[in-house]
Amino acid sequence: MMKKVVFVFISAILAIGCNNLKDNEFVISGTANGIKNGKKVFLEVQTETGSIAKDTAIVTDGKFELRGITKELDLGFVRFENEQINMPLILEHGTIELNIVKDSLQKSTLGGTPNNEMFQKFNTDSRVISDKVVKFEKDNNAIMQKAQMSQDTATINRLLKEYRKFQDEMNIYSKKFIKENPDAYLSVLLLENFLVRQYLTPEEVKTYFEGLDVNIQNTKSGSKIKAALKKITGVKIGKPAPNFSAPSPEGKTISLKESLGKVTIIDFWASWCAPCRMVVPIVEEIASERRDIKVGKINVDEEPELANKFSIMSIPTLVVMKNGKIVTKVSGARPKKAILEML
Repeated sequence: MMKKVVFVFISAILAIGCNNLKDNEFVISGTANGIKNGKKVFLEVQTETGSIAKDTAIVTDGKFELRGITKELDLGFVRFENEQINMPLILEHGTIELNIVKDSLQKSTLGGTPNNEMFQKFNTDSRVISDKVVKFEKDNNAIMQKAQMSQDTATINRLLKEYRKFQDEMNIYSKKFIKENPDAYLSVLLLENFLVRQYLTPEEVKTYFEGLDVNIQNTKSGSKIKAALKKITGVKIGKPAPNFSAPSPEGKTISLKESLGKVTIIDFWASWCAPCRMVVPIVEEIASERRDIKVGKINVDEEPELANKFSIMSIPTLVVMKNGKIVTKVSGARPKKAILEML
């Protein structure tokens, strides 16, 4: 009986020691399946100027530990030296448990703290959709690359249409998660993604945002959403477009004045953007077929101020104007039929 009491007492002391973290302190207790011992592990966070390392560790006996201080909830990423792994997790007070599977991010898991348990639940419940996306990309990446090289718009349109179905499924699930979990940090991260990729209108984002707990609204991501919504109010659907000048696919220049009385599409893009390269041949094909439509292309790297005037937050973004007023603004690669329906 005495031995049992002593054992329970020692176990309790060990438990207290493991959880004796200072305010705002976190520990990431990780298992690295399939990753060699001696590999460096990095904990990074994203800033406006790029990613910065918060801590570094070495894989030992298939395990690693990372530590840090976070004054508020934040999104972090764990990556390994010379490995194609970038595991997202939420930095918060407590012991975060991470199980990395080298060959499958889908099989990797996280938990241990409330927000990371919620993150894992989202990943698990949405896995049916994400598995479909992974299979589709694996089966069609080479086909898409070949279609882009040959400007085969029929194939590009077909693949984009199929891919869009998976994206719509994920968006529906994400919106459901946000509504049901207003106190989860992941909810504001999903909402930020909706806003940046313009899957929801600013008005819809505002409605979902106001349904979140105040503590979540006041996080770093929440503050970004507030600032972005305030910025977007400068360019509203139905309001006059900012003055612009943009080259057309034919090498001519179009402006706001020339677009009056015409339907005009402005394609915001960049040379390094893969989805932009999918959209380019489709937009050019529309320009050649529809002489009643003006088409302009704005490279955001060359015209950052103009992109800012139109509140461009991600690319590719297509802005449709009629009589000098903005009628539609959408982001992401879309098939020809979807673009024509915007006109």
